[in-house]
Amino acid sequence: MIYELRIYQCIPGRLPALLKRFETKTLDIWTKHGIRPAGFWTVLIGEGNNDLHYLLAWESLAEREQKWNAFQADPEWHKARDESEKDGLMIANIKTSILRPTAFSSIR
Repeated sequence: MIYELRIYQCIPGRLPALLKRFETKTLDIWTKHGIRPAGFWTVLIGEGNNDLHYLLAWESLAEREQKWNAFQADPEWHKARDESEKDGLMIANIKTSILRPTAFSSIR
């Protein structure tokens, strides 16, 4: 199992709209494509109080490529993204890392 850490740095004031899109649209589309989120976080204390951090669980890089590409090409996703951004863009920058658990990690 590998994990993908994604950090969305939101434009100030737009984090609530991004969270709403995830909760009401994105997660359903991910379910359709078999994408497995492992958790979502916002920053309570520290830098990045406009950021959304989340983990996705993948069996392999090949699974990630196939499912993520299918999601990115989905017209339902394009419609949801476009509708949610009618008042302007929400994300200033996205950071992505592919993580491999250590031998002593509680998450495998």
